[in-house]
Amino acid sequence: MTISLRFTNVTVNDVDEAIGFYRDALGLEVQNDVASGDYRWVTLGTDTQPGLGIVISEPHAGRSQADGDAMQQLLTKGSLPLLVFSSDDVDAAFEKIRATGAEVLQEPMDQPWGPRDCAFRDPSGNTVRISQAHGRVDSGLSSPSLRWRVPRTSRSGRDAAGGGCAAGRG
Repeated sequence: MTISLRFTNVTVNDVDEAIGFYRDALGLEVQNDVASGDYRWVTLGTDTQPGLGIVISEPHAGRSQADGDAMQQLLTKGSLPLLVFSSDDVDAAFEKIRATGAEVLQEPMDQPWGPRDCAFRDPSGNTVRISQAHGRVDSGLSSPSLRWRVPRTSRSGRDAAGGGCAAGRG
């Protein structure tokens, strides 16, 4: 039996604004755009990881009023989980993303737990990290192509690689 991640969801304030970031700054492609009533669910992905998609939607999309309000509060506070992408050239990815006007949280730096990484906020305030393993190039990737991973967490809430918090703002 095999299990693999198919979708991960990112809650945003404005789907069109988020598409601009994830498509134009990160280089992902819109794979699906589904509307239902007043809401949309847009799936983005990359050829480097076929079958894996990021679904962006607004806080109230597909949720009760109370649940949507709770998601909106978490989004406003910056308390939703972050995304971690990998790149074969984090410095080139950083320059490409910064050139789009994205909010920089951290310039590229070598982390004590291993990777070289940088961080940005998407237009809704979600943290997006770009990581490159020390001393190796991820095969099959070309700058600015990105892959993403869901950080594994331990019970302490720290990244399983020994690094920063995977459950909140990096």
